[in-house]
Amino acid sequence: MSRPTGTSPTTEPVVVIVPGLRDHVENHWQTLLAARLTEAGRTIRTVPPVTQNQLSREARVAALAKVVSEITGPVVLVAHSAGVITTVHWSQETEAQVQGALLVTPPDFESPLPEGYPTAEVLAENGWTPVPRSPLPYPSIVAASSNDPLAALDRVADLARDWSGRLVELGEVGHLNPASGHGPWPEAEELLRELEQS
Repeated sequence: MSRPTGTSPTTEPVVVIVPGLRDHVENHWQTLLAARLTEAGRTIRTVPPVTQNQLSREARVAALAKVVSEITGPVVLVAHSAGVITTVHWSQETEAQVQGALLVTPPDFESPLPEGYPTAEVLAENGWTPVPRSPLPYPSIVAASSNDPLAALDRVADLARDWSGRLVELGEVGHLNPASGHGPWPEAEELLRELEQS
């Protein structure tokens, strides 16, 4: 596949957006970030929604793998929630040229989630657990909330350590999604620049 006009593997990496289980959400910070970066002339690719077996970890890893396989040159990943876990699973089996990853509010799939979310049994049946704990083969920043209903801060800190990522504590931002009152998240661009300069 040819590269889009105006991009070069020797300049800025392609930004790959890896959404969580709710996929595309109009006023989500990932959607807004993609729009801002596109306006700034960056090349953005968003992993499309899974239309069948939506809870399948394998299907979501395959969707991410397909997007990255169509990119020439380095990529930087921007993942949120279950998208972080998708990214970590994918990273165990890829040799793609990843410059870095911003991993935002990963859920703790190995502890019970609040009502309305998949149970531990369902997550296990769909291949999400155990969550890989090996060091990631690229630099990463793990952004954590101190009051995330889907993961205690100490659990996210453990994940960041195991993945050899730098932990950034965001304070009380819930799950950093529209449901917790958050749309735009300007700090994402700052952290992305940090990854790209590392």
